[in-house]
Amino acid sequence: MTHRTLQDKRILVTQADAFMGPAICDVLAEQGATVIASTASLVPPEAPGAVVADAGRIDVLVANLSIPAPSTPVTDVTETEWRDTFAALVDPLPRLVRAVLPQMIERRRGKIVVMGSASALRGMKRASTYSAARGAQVAYVQAVGIEVAPHNVQINLIAQNFVDNPTYFPPEIQENPRFQERLKREVPLGRLVSAREDAQFAAYLCSDCADCFVGQVFPVCGGWVAR
Repeated sequence: MTHRTLQDKRILVTQADAFMGPAICDVLAEQGATVIASTASLVPPEAPGAVVADAGRIDVLVANLSIPAPSTPVTDVTETEWRDTFAALVDPLPRLVRAVLPQMIERRRGKIVVMGSASALRGMKRASTYSAARGAQVAYVQAVGIEVAPHNVQINLIAQNFVDNPTYFPPEIQENPRFQERLKREVPLGRLVSAREDAQFAAYLCSDCADCFVGQVFPVCGGWVAR
């Protein structure tokens, strides 16, 4: 029997059709939440505020932000790649947070969970643009977490890698023998973290059980960061 720990919570999930969106929406609904699954583009500056306004009351925001990760050698990174990556992964985050915080602060209750990347915590070749953008998310969450904690609002981030999801590990990559060798070599767990395992942890951070976490970054990567 599923514990309905999110009963009566209205949870907005952004980019609900990509990255961890589908798995998170399923698990949140199982646990009793009313899920507002947004698939709107968040790149236009006015879009995040509009998504929040359309959602009405939001008890929890799951900022699920992703793009196909650039893999350009650092010397070949263009201004366009850099700007486009930050426009997709970094710029929408403060816009979403600024839009949703006033109602949470007024109620003195709310949570924000950011689905980020462990590439911000451990160096990766040919990932300078993507890692920098994900690192900006980490720094933002840590700073805002401290600032809003006195209002009983918690913001935290899941820094993931080697988690089963269609954006970064589609079936054709998972089936590649070279990827399987890499998985065994680099990930102590020896397999991908399942989408459901990751989503269940996100659901925990959305719940009242996680009231004590403030501006924290949680690696979910099968031990990859610890190596």
